[in-house]
Amino acid sequence: MSDRPHIRVELLSNPIYLSGARELVGSVAKRLGFDDLDCSKIALAVDEALCNIIRHGYNRRTDRPIWISIWPIDDASGRPGGIKIVIEDEAKQVEPMQMRGRELSDIRPGGLGVHIIREVMDDATYERREGKGMRLTLTKKAEAQDHPVRLGSRPPSPTPAGERQPSGR
Repeated sequence: MSDRPHIRVELLSNPIYLSGARELVGSVAKRLGFDDLDCSKIALAVDEALCNIIRHGYNRRTDRPIWISIWPIDDASGRPGGIKIVIEDEAKQVEPMQMRGRELSDIRPGGLGVHIIREVMDDATYERREGKGMRLTLTKKAEAQDHPVRLGSRPPSPTPAGERQPSGR
């Protein structure tokens, strides 16, 4: 994996852009070998992280920067087999050990974003950025597939028994 992200997006801390960030992350995850359910979960984890930045880090200000960087994680054979996502901001810094959700036994709306992120992703690491802001590094490996996805090709679609694949385009 190179030091330079394969995708880097800057967006403002405006909730209007959350759906676009979810779509981007979910689409890239699909191309990197994740099934639809995992793509949705990864997009949800990113959405929760962005909402936390907007709500808690920037106190709902809609004009502050957030950066999303994405790298593929290659498997042993060099094919895409996972994803690394880094989300950075210039929001107020907190101690990484304080980044935890409320107790799950406390039944009420909200406060589950950190639990969701940690449940969905293989690894979620919070750290302070040098100077100001926070960095969240998320990683997830894709489950091995019978037909691995290769960049530049479309994943094979299952054909119901007895149906033929259309020929040509």
